[in-house]
Amino acid sequence: MVSIKTEREIELMRETCTMAAETLHAVQEIIRPGITTEDVDNFVHEYITSRNAYPSPLNYHGFPKSCCTSPNEVICHGIPSKKVKLKDGDILNVDVTTYFKKYHGDTNRTYFVGDNVSPLHKRLVRTAWECMMSGIREVAPGKQLGDIGAAIESIAHKQKFSVVRDYCGHGIGREFHEEPQVLHYGKRKTGMTLRKGMIFTIEPMINVGSYKTNLLKDNWTVLTIDKKWSAQFEHTILVTETGYEILTILPGIYDETTPPAPEITLE
Repeated sequence: MVSIKTEREIELMRETCTMAAETLHAVQEIIRPGITTEDVDNFVHEYITSRNAYPSPLNYHGFPKSCCTSPNEVICHGIPSKKVKLKDGDILNVDVTTYFKKYHGDTNRTYFVGDNVSPLHKRLVRTAWECMMSGIREVAPGKQLGDIGAAIESIAHKQKFSVVRDYCGHGIGREFHEEPQVLHYGKRKTGMTLRKGMIFTIEPMINVGSYKTNLLKDNWTVLTIDKKWSAQFEHTILVTETGYEILTILPGIYDETTPPAPEITLE
């Protein structure tokens, strides 16, 4: 069953989602060659808990850390580790979810590590952002979930990249994961019809190579099947009376007007 949020619930979602966005903005200051993904996790944990909130991933179905850190060929759900040290030229996705006043706010973004990220991987990251935004711009009452997936797939395929099919966006609110499932591929005018008050994430995972995935024995870490790199962005979205509201933005700092790799123009 899909939860339609009340005005009070929407206000609480704005609060937790703003905190999640602030966390992502703050963590970028420490991302550089030589740190470990456990350093990232420690920063995220301290940042969230110091604000009287809780990092939703911690102990969620046994997940052992406070955020997901997914470098290079890791698609999603990477477990932070002191053994994983970032190198110049890497890319790193950091996925954070805050639990504040009994509501969850979920967002992620992919960062460049150092100054030597290749042109291909800069284009990959920019494309992942463009895919997310193209999906978001489809959101409005009366539109359908398939419209979101179709828009995402069109951008990715134009750049000769693939869209991961095994993992998707989701409803969110009092529960970390709610209905509906939001696929990042599909056909227009198919799927559930969007209604005012729905809140869900849009979080496409875009791969250089195959869309197929490989789940490691830890039952969390997901790699590309061919070890080619993957990038992802995520926002939590509210369906409004006339369109959408992105809940996980910081106006003027991290919003629709601030894509990564601004020097990379997609055609």
